[in-house]
Amino acid sequence: MAQKGENASHEMTIDRDVAVPLRDGTQVLANVHRPDGPGEFPALVSMTPYCKDIEELAYLGPKIGRFNLEFAAVEGGDSEFWAANGYAHVVVEIRGTGNSEGTFQGLLSPQEAPDGYDVVEWVAAQDWCDGNVGMIGLSYLGITQFKTAAERPPHLKAIAPLHSFIDLYRDMSYHGGIPSRVMFSGHLLIPARNAFSTAEKEYDADELRSRVHAVLTDEGMNFGTNPFLVSTLCSAPETRPIPFDGLIHPEDGPYWRERSAVERLEEIEVPTFLGANMHAHSVPVHLPGAANGWSKISAPKKLAFHECNWGGVNRPWYQYHDELLRWFDHWLKGEENGIMGEPPVKIWVRGREEYRYAEQWPLLEDTEWTRFYLREGGRLTQDEPPADDEAPARLDYEPALPVVLAQPISPPPEKLSYTTESFETDVEVVGPLALYLQASLTGDDGDFIISVRDVDPDGVEFPLSRGWLRASHRELDEERSEEWRPYHTHSNPTPVKANERYEFAIEIRPLANLFKAGHRLKLEIQPCDFQGPDPTTYDWTQFWGFVQHIPYGKPVSYEVHHEPN
Repeated sequence: MAQKGENASHEMTIDRDVAVPLRDGTQVLANVHRPDGPGEFPALVSMTPYCKDIEELAYLGPKIGRFNLEFAAVEGGDSEFWAANGYAHVVVEIRGTGNSEGTFQGLLSPQEAPDGYDVVEWVAAQDWCDGNVGMIGLSYLGITQFKTAAERPPHLKAIAPLHSFIDLYRDMSYHGGIPSRVMFSGHLLIPARNAFSTAEKEYDADELRSRVHAVLTDEGMNFGTNPFLVSTLCSAPETRPIPFDGLIHPEDGPYWRERSAVERLEEIEVPTFLGANMHAHSVPVHLPGAANGWSKISAPKKLAFHECNWGGVNRPWYQYHDELLRWFDHWLKGEENGIMGEPPVKIWVRGREEYRYAEQWPLLEDTEWTRFYLREGGRLTQDEPPADDEAPARLDYEPALPVVLAQPISPPPEKLSYTTESFETDVEVVGPLALYLQASLTGDDGDFIISVRDVDPDGVEFPLSRGWLRASHRELDEERSEEWRPYHTHSNPTPVKANERYEFAIEIRPLANLFKAGHRLKLEIQPCDFQGPDPTTYDWTQFWGFVQHIPYGKPVSYEVHHEPN
């Protein structure tokens, strides 16, 4: 567990179900965990949609042990730790969830930003608060920090949105344009009140019926072959509004933009501590928030890619508390503890098993950009392009049944593998990757799911990162793309022409790995996700059971070309 700190001297008292008024008269409820005794203290706010009372499960501490999805929504942190160190920790149920008044307006509703402003200013005015307020929490509780900070409440002094995605479409719901199961989990986790469907308000009845029909009958989308997806789309929208709205908006657009923190990061003026893990559960969802959010924020900031928690961060994620104590002690208590004199970026390098420190992210000045080429026979060669006569590799795909709530019921898909020769010396790879794939398809669409792995001399593989792209979503936004990070519009899906060769630029999530001498780098290409039956080989970069993707619904064969175009 995190230590209480050198100056810790407080016990904790809890004021439960405290009403917090918002500007429109709605009252949201809070549990206030604060130091037991007189005086004024700085406060940390966590705004949760998951029910404020579950945060007290954090006190189970060691009984929870390693990360478990059952406790994934316990994201506010260790209130006892913060109270012991002289902070109030205020956990608030957002509008329309739990026992808070009002209507839940959908996943990451724009309404949560002004509500966050009101909560921060109310906390600052309480007689137990000294007027200095920060925000803390993971995931959803981190995204509300971004959005609140963009509103610039006067008493908000610093935030720490760890493990928090910033683009609801790209980071969570439609990786590379491929629908992810994760957006169907919200209705299970969030105790929403009076919830409504945004799509029902956005379209008239005829338009909505037409959109439902379109996504249900789109064979490639494959929604019409799963009981959960069919029942969601064929029921009244308010029955399951969160997945309904996600399914009815399969392309990027205003629905996703107004819910994505990335659209407001440049408005943040308070010090911001970003962080995530690499090579684990963060890869499909949370890693981009830290990796891509860094460049958008001009306020004082820190970035930490922490040591990989294989299987997720323990609850109450006490591993990060000592570091954040220094952060908030500096910005909320005015302590000169040296934290801002340290390099702003730290990166845990797997294989080296230590942190690397830097002044920037990505490490553009220190990077030797290196090209690897896909070659006939499953070879992956460095700086050695293929010959003109190298035959393509073929991959045949039969549609897999989409699985939302259970284990795979389809046979394993075929896959293509490309592997380097054993490295003669240690090779450190830190930062983003991109795959520029030359391929043709026998149909009008299909999916590319990419895995990057470290293979040791005994053949044991460690999955490092992933990338995704649906072929029809290949259109790039040239202004926002970098060679090392292709950025797709996802707003204009265009079928491919059968048997015509295209280049597919695929972003791969960043990694930080030391490939030791004798190890190899392996790249895999699959047409859909699949989790094997052996639990010892569970791949957290895929995060089956929470993040796996709805497979493409039509048979298609792929040819991956090796020779120059």
